[in-house]
Amino acid sequence: MADKVKVTLVKSPIGAIPKHKKTLEALGLRKLHHTVELPNNAATKGMTDQVRHLVKVEEI
Repeated sequence: MADKVKVTLVKSPIGAIPKHKKTLEALGLRKLHHTVELPNNAATKGMTDQVRHLVKVEEI
């Protein structure tokens, strides 16, 4: 299992529900195609699963 994951915002959150916008903000994603490296743990997995239609997740 990977130690970290790379999360990239690939779809605009303009039409998303407010809960998903807050989740993206908590992940640290601000602009389209912005990428952040996060620890691979249960909290990160839950947040990325919630907005999986807006982000791309890669293990590194």
